[in-house]
Amino acid sequence: MASPFLSNTTISFSSSLSSSSLPRIAPSIPFSSIRSKSTPRRILTVRSKIREIFMPALSSTMTEGKIVSWVKSEGDVLSKGESVVVVESDKADMDVETFYDGVLAAIVVGEGETAPVGAAIGILAETEDEIAEAKAKAASKSGASTPSAPPPAPAPAAASTPAPPKSTPAPAAPTVAEGPRKTVATPFAKKLAKQHKVDIESVVGTGPYGRITPEDIEAAAGLSPSKKNVGLAVVVETKPAAPAKAPAASAAPSSLPPPVPGSTVVPFTTMQAAVSKNMVESLSVPTFRVGYPVTTDALDALYEKVKPKGVTMTALLAKAAAMALAQHPLVNSSCKDGKSFTYNSNINIAVAVAINGGLITPVLQDADKLDLYLLSQKWKELVEKARAKQLQPQEYNSGTFTLSNLGMFGVDRFDAILPPGQGAIMAVGASKPTVVADADGFFSVKNKMLVNVTADHRIIYGADLAAFLQTFSKIVENPESLTL
Repeated sequence: MASPFLSNTTISFSSSLSSSSLPRIAPSIPFSSIRSKSTPRRILTVRSKIREIFMPALSSTMTEGKIVSWVKSEGDVLSKGESVVVVESDKADMDVETFYDGVLAAIVVGEGETAPVGAAIGILAETEDEIAEAKAKAASKSGASTPSAPPPAPAPAAASTPAPPKSTPAPAAPTVAEGPRKTVATPFAKKLAKQHKVDIESVVGTGPYGRITPEDIEAAAGLSPSKKNVGLAVVVETKPAAPAKAPAASAAPSSLPPPVPGSTVVPFTTMQAAVSKNMVESLSVPTFRVGYPVTTDALDALYEKVKPKGVTMTALLAKAAAMALAQHPLVNSSCKDGKSFTYNSNINIAVAVAINGGLITPVLQDADKLDLYLLSQKWKELVEKARAKQLQPQEYNSGTFTLSNLGMFGVDRFDAILPPGQGAIMAVGASKPTVVADADGFFSVKNKMLVNVTADHRIIYGADLAAFLQTFSKIVENPESLTL
């Protein structure tokens, strides 16, 4: 049976719908009218995408990074997840990957240069057709930083100093003014501009490729330069004769001892700066130290048996410490805010390793759960990655307890500084022959090592630490459980 709605009816895009043939549709409404009202035509435009490659935060303590090397060169085609640049953080050298496909159009921060976290270090074009546009923008930014002096040149007051050396690039000014340029500024510079009500569009950047820096905003707002530039600013201002500021400049360095003739000042590397920051931060934590002698004859005998299988003394000590921490979880806890402390569910032993140019603490995660041989293998891998500066952040910043062993260098005792965010650190000295007397008064020679533990006194007390060291001593003096 034919449908009553379709009999003797033909619908086409050029006809209109009749009320007699389709009673359920509103009468006499042209189809073209319905289409124009219900589905308006939209015009889609495809815009080119030129993205910036930013300096990433590779650790929780990283504030700036240094470009070690660019894996890719300008003009290279990049795929998502591909390594582009090697960045030196405060702990390791790490490959930085791109999150997008595209072409590396321009390198903003060159090898050996430093940039703050979040700053652009490169420009990525989506396709090869946009390389020219990206390069033009990069060139305009770099050109904007060159003629930064001509704007104040007409003013007589400012023409005395900057005008003579900067007068030659004046013809380049029209090329910058041909069209609107994109204002690129660091996040801190934008914050300063908003705080001091400075029109950021009118500020000419002096950073890489015309990037506006915090110093540019301070200069535009008429503020005194930041501390790191105070010395340079004072030297420039003393030429126009400002004797009042000279004593202020000399007052700060007067407290420092004069440099030794022939000495050389070497700036900190990124890693050394991070170590320095952590050591200063640790001074705010109230600590105390407890020493304990441990007999190592049985441990030394076990070491001779397992050494051919690749087990190191550091792995043995880390395993013993982890087993003792399992029985004394308070020593594995941490206090970060001074108001509460945290029981860490994992026992992660960080072991101090000296590398070229600094100190780092690779972490043996879940050391109490790994068998001795797997722990030793893991430790060798971590040491190799640490010396190659290829550790991942979770492999050096997740420690809950630190072990520092200088016994291999013949050091019999030393005190260790507590790392921020941990409850205790153990310093292990060398095992040396020692004359001891037993309960019956007979003398014998046994190997003993002195273990010193530095702890956070806000959460760990003397009795807690003494109990932990007693357990550690029993494990070392009866080390059969280490191989289970």
